[in-house]
Amino acid sequence: MSALKDKLKADLSTSMKARDEVRLRTIRMALAAINVEEVAGKSARELSDDEVVKVLTREAKKRREASEAFANAGRAEQAQAELDEQAVLEEYLPAQLSDEELGALVDEAIAESGASGPKAMGQVMKILNPKVAGRAEGGRVAQAVRDRLAS
Repeated sequence: MSALKDKLKADLSTSMKARDEVRLRTIRMALAAINVEEVAGKSARELSDDEVVKVLTREAKKRREASEAFANAGRAEQAQAELDEQAVLEEYLPAQLSDEELGALVDEAIAESGASGPKAMGQVMKILNPKVAGRAEGGRVAQAVRDRLAS
């Protein structure tokens, strides 16, 4: 079993004992999403830590988008609940790259690929994605690459 999944299970029982409702429901949801991912496909399998991080990243993104939707609909209480869940999930994710760190990685990838112009974005993304996996959202990475290649 992955170390991250073990940590989630341990934190689940801790939050039950502490009666921390937000943390409890968030970890339960995360473990359910991991279990669904494990049984998806032709045969059941155990997820690696990297795969668990991808599932948690996807769940955190869902919470952020739901929060925005609730906020736009004038439902502040539900929006805050989604943000609280997102905060719990982010505790289990690797630290996000700052704009400067992401920019430096983009510059390295552009230099490595020898790319110039927006048409070379695919080559740069192919080199860059493994370096930023789980530490920056895909849309943010793509925007940084687009900005660098356009200038």
